[in-house]
Amino acid sequence: MKALSHKLKLNKRGQTNWLPYDGTVNYYGNIFSDIIAKEYFDTLFNEIEWKNDEANMFGKRIITKRKVAWYGDKAFPYSYSNTTKYAISWTKELTEIKEIIERITQHQYNSCLLNLYHDGSEGMAYHSDDEKDLEKNGAIASVSFGATRKFCFKHKATKLRIDTVLTPGSLLVMKDETQTHWHHRLPPTKKVSEPRINLTFRKMVK
Repeated sequence: MKALSHKLKLNKRGQTNWLPYDGTVNYYGNIFSDIIAKEYFDTLFNEIEWKNDEANMFGKRIITKRKVAWYGDKAFPYSYSNTTKYAISWTKELTEIKEIIERITQHQYNSCLLNLYHDGSEGMAYHSDDEKDLEKNGAIASVSFGATRKFCFKHKATKLRIDTVLTPGSLLVMKDETQTHWHHRLPPTKKVSEPRINLTFRKMVK
């Protein structure tokens, strides 16, 4: 089914649900200025403890070009793709961003998964953030720095697609039953040569 592309500009940022049913996605647009977004990008790029992501699939160990990092209030274990990561302590910048996001979204977060995409050739396949250790139907706040990238949702049953574009310094929040009924992905593209950093703040319950 052909994707629906959102081009509307919101008068009340973050109050419109971008999904037509079975979940809630609020897009706040750019919450950081271009200068602040660039400063955060540079600091995160150089100071975060990035590691190549790993996955065990079909009996094979796969190492991705994309790099990840896992931070939190304590050493939360986080398991996906048959691998487990343990959170390390917040940096000053991550704490600052978390507190800003919490004020805007009115949700509390105790962990953050960071992704570093070096260019448009690196992306993420359709998936849902529905691991059992995450708060069920809780809010996941996604903050983008660096390159502008397309972001897609696809309903698991109807296959309806919703496409949007995430700009540097922007905030998108997925909550309610979104992870139950929708997949999301970051599609690869040949049109982007710059790196992108994505922070997904979430709440671990186990």
